[in-house]
Amino acid sequence: MRDPFMEALGLKVLHLAPGEARVGGRVERAHLNLHGTVHGGFLYALADSAFALASNSRGPAVALSCRMDYFRPLPPGAWVEAEAVEVNLSRRTATYRVEVVSEGKLVALFTGTVFRLGGEDVPAGVGNPSQGEA
Repeated sequence: MRDPFMEALGLKVLHLAPGEARVGGRVERAHLNLHGTVHGGFLYALADSAFALASNSRGPAVALSCRMDYFRPLPPGAWVEAEAVEVNLSRRTATYRVEVVSEGKLVALFTGTVFRLGGEDVPAGVGNPSQGEA
């Protein structure tokens, strides 16, 4: 999937599979806030990109809600990755946990829920332990 916003931020898709995604990027000068550390909006865009890729890997989906907690600053030049994992999958909604990590340290935590536009039955798996749950 081509995403012009991700391209503009220099974000790269590192992994994509049903219900999961990992996206990475380097903190550039244009991504800094007034304190000279990574802007929260850059980290949010990184996490949201992984969230979007993971949730849409199951079919068309749109965000219902998102939350992000920030834990540590990052300097320019830092490599940062966001890994989205499906934690719940039903016919109409799905929820994802996205860990934002740099050099093995948790930088931020994002959680998001989507509305699944297709509403197809979902396979048993990590987010859906038994077939037929709604």
